[in-house]
Amino acid sequence: MYVTARILVTLLAASLLVACGRPAGQPASIPSTQALEPADASSRDFGDYVLLYSAIPTDTLTPEIASNYGIMRSANRVLLNVSMLKKAEGAPDVPVPGKVSASAVNLNGQAKNLSVREIREGEAIYYVGDVSISGEEILVFSIEAQPADASGAPMAVRFQRQFYGN
Repeated sequence: MYVTARILVTLLAASLLVACGRPAGQPASIPSTQALEPADASSRDFGDYVLLYSAIPTDTLTPEIASNYGIMRSANRVLLNVSMLKKAEGAPDVPVPGKVSASAVNLNGQAKNLSVREIREGEAIYYVGDVSISGEEILVFSIEAQPADASGAPMAVRFQRQFYGN
């Protein structure tokens, strides 16, 4: 009887997981099985391009920077920042425009509302989005980036960061 009940519970749990599909908010082309980047990573090389990414609490921004870019400063908000650089032989890498999409999910599988917008500042090009957190929370970010001057599969990364809100 105990073994039968245990098997039924296991089968029920497995069927619920299969029915759930991929987590909401995750870009379709980034499989959830894609490995997370190392905890201290902030960039990844993709041949001719480098993808830079970071996520920081918005209350670490100065009030002036937050105001200039329409970002709400709060211990309960996190800023995702993404840049694409094209490698240049014998010269500094060059920022390039393109399409960037991102999603954030906490460890409970709850999708966070995150939309990305482009910011240009002189030669620099950034893609930013902010997301709310609730207390201490670990977020898994999935990013897809496609430089405007590139063809083929987009650059894709997944990374995880822990935050401490109020």
